[in-house]
Amino acid sequence: MYTLFFTPTANGYKVLVMLEALGAQYDICHINLSRDEQHLPAFSRLNRHAKIPVLLDRDNQQLVAESGAILLYLAEKHGRFIGASLDARWQVLQWLMWQVSSLGPMAGQNYHFNHQVPEPHPYSADRYVAQTHRLFQVFEQALALQPYICGDYSIADMSIYPWMRLHRLLRINLDGLPRTADYLHRMTSRADIQRAYVIGAPYQERLEGDVDRVQAIADALYGGH
Repeated sequence: MYTLFFTPTANGYKVLVMLEALGAQYDICHINLSRDEQHLPAFSRLNRHAKIPVLLDRDNQQLVAESGAILLYLAEKHGRFIGASLDARWQVLQWLMWQVSSLGPMAGQNYHFNHQVPEPHPYSADRYVAQTHRLFQVFEQALALQPYICGDYSIADMSIYPWMRLHRLLRINLDGLPRTADYLHRMTSRADIQRAYVIGAPYQERLEGDVDRVQAIADALYGGH
């Protein structure tokens, strides 16, 4: 049984997709970022970096932060979605790190400068669109004729898809990226991904997160002080 501290963002959905792919038992503890609930003392006790997602493994009270680390933790524990051979495993890890270190940061800055800055900053907006587009081109070339980025469905795909599905918001035109367009359609058609996005969607409408529950979990793990 797991508890996922979740917000319906690209990084949050990575882990939700994995839990659905595993068929794992879990519940969700919602953290509302627009109300800065990630900075409340109780949540900071669970993750000093004050970011979502965070996973609590209730089997052993293990807390894991950072979306890539959580995917690795679940893949290792369940022995799934991480490659059947040593070579396949390293391919999966390379693409997981590519998303964490390149696609995520560039796409995140892209979204920020195109949708969140109080005043337009064209240089930064255009720069991060260009950087994001370059990464989409890298992915297009690497995908070749494979159904998934490492051949078999893996945590690399679970990590990459939630960011790439935002391509319209990121000002990325898929007309020159046919393999990527097919890949996104293939991923969107998967039952585990469809379930994850249905489960996560209602949290976009909630005005408050599960603040009291976060406090209770932190107290149970670390004591009420």
